[in-house]
Amino acid sequence: MLTIRSRVYGGIFSLALVVLPMASAAAAGAAKPPAEPLSPAEAQTLVQRVLAEEVQMARDTSHPMRFHLRKQSPRLTTLKEMIETRDGAVARLVAVNDKPLDAAGEQQEQARLDALERDPSLQQHRKHGEDEDMAVVMKVLRMMPSAFLYQYQGLGPGIAGPVQRFSFRPNPRFQPPDMETQALTAMTGELWIDAAGERVVRLAGSLQQDTSYGWGILGKLNKGGWLELEQAEVAPHVWRISHVQLKMSLRIVVKTRIFDTDELMRDYTPVASGLDYRSAIHMLRGK
Repeated sequence: MLTIRSRVYGGIFSLALVVLPMASAAAAGAAKPPAEPLSPAEAQTLVQRVLAEEVQMARDTSHPMRFHLRKQSPRLTTLKEMIETRDGAVARLVAVNDKPLDAAGEQQEQARLDALERDPSLQQHRKHGEDEDMAVVMKVLRMMPSAFLYQYQGLGPGIAGPVQRFSFRPNPRFQPPDMETQALTAMTGELWIDAAGERVVRLAGSLQQDTSYGWGILGKLNKGGWLELEQAEVAPHVWRISHVQLKMSLRIVVKTRIFDTDELMRDYTPVASGLDYRSAIHMLRGK
């Protein structure tokens, strides 16, 4: 069961990861961009269809990837090589503050991988956490069509072709069923959809007011926090998150936590479907 703290954290990160990294298999058929502006009802219907498709694609885990993850915060920058497996993602730290690991750092990382390979419970714990996070993300993704009112803003240029741009604002009729979806009531922003393939390529949102959890006793997300996410086709019919920026301030009980990260995912290459985590460790070691 999720703790109160993890449920609040999960709600934040579900907003940042609402376009799912395991999504794959492009939508069947290509949609034509509308010749005329979409009415509010048409905009709502199109967004609902696209987000429902993203939920379905998120269930397809048959296209695992190997990639680099660069995570930057005000105090630390790390570069990790990641491999997706049936047992959850496996990572190897390769650089800190844009410098390769020194001998001591490399020795420490190898020792960590040794311990991970010897003790499957460590990877099982990580996989359990990933599954819990994914469940929260799926919940928020399903809520987005009813949580927001969407307005068509026209066609714009995108990396892979024209995108349909939508603004969104909270739906006053939406009643969040739990803590993970509470922040949706305070967020406005933009959603961009690839006009040909009907895939979400960009999400940007900001909190327009403080969001309290448990009448402010359990915690509060502060007004002004924002996030931006981009998704791209990294292999034929396979999409992954390529860039995430997040800046939010969260108070839980008496502590304040600042989230200020910039994550760049690149160099995606396919790996074998059904790969186990120990095989991934060997691959990360170059064996």
